[in-house]
Amino acid sequence: MDYNYEQNLINSGHSIICGIDEAGRGPLAGPLVSAAVVLDRMSEELFILLNDSKLLSQKNRKAILPMILCHARSWSIGVASNVDIDRHGLSYANKIAMKRAWKYLSVTPDFILSDYMARLSFETPFELIKGGDRKIASIAAASIVAKEFHDRMMDAFALKYPEYGFHLHKGYGTQFHRDQLQWLGPCDIHRKSFAPVKATLL
Repeated sequence: MDYNYEQNLINSGHSIICGIDEAGRGPLAGPLVSAAVVLDRMSEELFILLNDSKLLSQKNRKAILPMILCHARSWSIGVASNVDIDRHGLSYANKIAMKRAWKYLSVTPDFILSDYMARLSFETPFELIKGGDRKIASIAAASIVAKEFHDRMMDAFALKYPEYGFHLHKGYGTQFHRDQLQWLGPCDIHRKSFAPVKATLL
């Protein structure tokens, strides 16, 4: 992966390019986490390591994360809680998290690159790219930051709710998680609008 896409935008007159992506759409519990990352265009040693967070091992993500944070001109996190998801729906909550991440940056981007999401828009000029986390360095970096922060949040929740094993499955619907959900019922961070959780409330 390289910085050519972003460099073309810079050549056309833009100066601060932000990549945005999210993690945690699918779990039955916990928040949805988005990250916004403005990379330093000189980070050549980082670009060759970047990829969609879903295609990287946990070990590689953990190794790359500090490099991203070190080389980023700015980065930020936006979170939509399970309450946001239950109240507004997953798609809208996803947009909330992405816009929070964008707003929290310490610099103001003049162009945003995001993985594609229907009806997502920003006040700043932007482009939505299908499979962007596998093609565009800034989006890939954001996907790794979002995934690592999501998983660390779930590790923290595991200390508060140890019976559910959140440190093992990060909230996703594994058989163990579903079995514990059936046995214990949902806890405060479960997404009660999701069918497998809602079924335990009947």
